[in-house]
Amino acid sequence: MSIGVGIFLMVVGAVFAFAVRDSWDAVNLQAVGYILLLAGVAGIVLSFYITNRRRRVETDAIDPAVEEEYRVVEENHRHLKE
Repeated sequence: MSIGVGIFLMVVGAVFAFAVRDSWDAVNLQAVGYILLLAGVAGIVLSFYITNRRRRVETDAIDPAVEEEYRVVEENHRHLKE
């Protein structure tokens, strides 16, 4: 669900919850409105969470070339101790 769909659900839910005064025996439109509002908020929060999770890229703290040079120096150091 994208941010746009979440905003749409919130708008429709707000209209049902606050602006519509009509009532049916089988359906409480205010309750439907509040449910749509909550679904819209949840959709926006999930959209932000998923988007931010996708943007994270795992990076190495050390450049591979530097890491290889460090490994060579460590091996030479161990050989000198022996």
